[in-house]
Amino acid sequence: MSTTRTENPVILGLSNQNGQLRSSVKPAGAPGGGGGGPQPPQLNQMIKGTINGNSQPAPPTNAVIKPGDDWKKNLKLPPKDTRIKTSDVTATKGNEFEDYCLKRELLMGIFEMGWEKPSPIQEESIPIALSGRDILARAKNGTGKSGAYLIPLLERIDLKRDCLQALVIVPTRELALQVSQICIQVSKHMGGVKVMATTGGTNLRDDIMRLDETVHVVIATPGRILDLIKKGVAKVNQVQMVVLDEADKLLSQDFVVMMEEMLGFLPKQRQILLYSATFPLSVQKFMNAHLQKPYEINLMEELTLKGVTQYYAYVTERQKVHCLNTLFSRLQINQSIIFCNSSQRVELLAKKISQLGYSCFYIHAKMRQEHRNRVFHDFRNGLCRNLVCTGRFGHLGLAINLITYDDRFNLKAIEEQLGTEIKPIPGIIDKSLYVAEYHSESGEEVKQ
Repeated sequence: MSTTRTENPVILGLSNQNGQLRSSVKPAGAPGGGGGGPQPPQLNQMIKGTINGNSQPAPPTNAVIKPGDDWKKNLKLPPKDTRIKTSDVTATKGNEFEDYCLKRELLMGIFEMGWEKPSPIQEESIPIALSGRDILARAKNGTGKSGAYLIPLLERIDLKRDCLQALVIVPTRELALQVSQICIQVSKHMGGVKVMATTGGTNLRDDIMRLDETVHVVIATPGRILDLIKKGVAKVNQVQMVVLDEADKLLSQDFVVMMEEMLGFLPKQRQILLYSATFPLSVQKFMNAHLQKPYEINLMEELTLKGVTQYYAYVTERQKVHCLNTLFSRLQINQSIIFCNSSQRVELLAKKISQLGYSCFYIHAKMRQEHRNRVFHDFRNGLCRNLVCTGRFGHLGLAINLITYDDRFNLKAIEEQLGTEIKPIPGIIDKSLYVAEYHSESGEEVKQ
């Protein structure tokens, strides 16, 4: 159960057709209400530039940066992130972004994203990717992986060429939206980099019209980009870089045939960057077939992010909702993400949570794309405290696994897969494990 910070959450009473359920709101200071205290602002608005998967150029900046000016003084930096950071992102070599001889306009976008120094995966990836060499990188989600490939990708874009030059392939619609927003934001000072996101479930006609204009970077899910390539709409004959984010999922049985077919349309001389949390046999096979002497990066000792404490609780199926209610009442929860293994379970559990009096949104693959986008955006902005979905992610916080009698034999396998130990849930959980307000950037507890 991961926690994030929100500012003055407002719970919207919307229809349950779009994943947002009506409920009475628990007081912010009460148990289960998320805890009180000052909270720094989260992302307050969607990054402008992506509408129905299509990008619009960011508004030009008014400041003119001349040679010799102290250009950093003109940057609009976000509030400093004072949340505790783990060694997943702090165990660096001490490099700076300026060390990689990046364009000043790109550096401006990087710093205005709040990225002060490269993370370990960025330190390893950026110089190698800039050299044009293939990369096979094993890194956790949440460690700066998107920046590790977007920074060299944008650096190598030639704005004098009005053609598609880079593809980023991701397994889910939400990840495509997230990556495209980051790409648009980082490149906003570069003077016209055209970024487009396209996924299944969006209007194909809009994508065709958008690709009739200049597009330099496409972030896409496998099925949609292959469809556009086959129709002759996405012209990939000059693509010089291909990124596979979450390559273990992209090369699973669901997507591997599409990925192989897509690569057949690309130039033989192209750079391929693979990023994956795990390296199953499918990734190894793909690497041997398509990558040329790849540079291998492995920064993982275990799959679970440092800062996430895992527990398990043995319960029967009928006890799960009661167990969640107990957790909500006893823990100081700011936001929680609850994972189910089917769309039907997602909707049913979200309804039950809202009936208990807790604000709750839900999201799953069978929802319309615009509703998924709305829920994803509103939850990130802190408009709701609980999200029920499929998938898994989290940073500083708790991961509590509700294990039934039938699941007990899988617990050891889960521990081996994640490379971690999952302990029984204790009667009292230390708040410093999951309440961000208990930590300052220096790692010292904030007195309550």
